[in-house]
Amino acid sequence: MSAQVKEPLSGPVWTVRELADELGVTTRTLRFYEAEGLLAPLRVGTSRRYTARDHTRLVLILRGKRFGMSLPEIREILEMYDGVDSGAATGERAQLTSLIERLGQIRADLQARRDDLDRTLAEVETVVLGCRRRLVELEEEDQR
Repeated sequence: MSAQVKEPLSGPVWTVRELADELGVTTRTLRFYEAEGLLAPLRVGTSRRYTARDHTRLVLILRGKRFGMSLPEIREILEMYDGVDSGAATGERAQLTSLIERLGQIRADLQARRDDLDRTLAEVETVVLGCRRRLVELEEEDQR
C-alpha cells in the first residue's frame, strides 16, 4: 500500500488531481486502482503523491484497459515490469511470451471488429447512394 514520506521527494511528483487531469481519468479511478493494489502512491501528511513509477504504471493500466485486458492480466504485466516473480531471465521470457500471445489475441479481435465496421460502413454507403439516386428520380418526375 502507500508509504509515509518523511523526506523531500526527488523527481517529478503529482497530486491526485494533477495525475488524473494529465492522463484524462477521474480521481475516483486513481483511488480504485490504488484499492486494487495496482498503484501505491506515497503519503505526505494526509495527501497522496504519485511518482514517475506510478505515472508509468497508470499509463500501462490505461493501455491495458483500452486493449480490453482484465485487471488480473494488467497486474501480470505490471509485475513483469516491476521484476516481480521474474528473478531469472527464463521467467521474464515466459512472461513476455505470454504477453505477446495475449496481444495477438487482442489484435485478432480488433481486426475482426474493424472488418465488421468496414462491412457496415460499405452497406451504409450503398444505402445512401440508393437514396440519392431515388431522390434524383423523384426530382426528375416532379419536373415533367
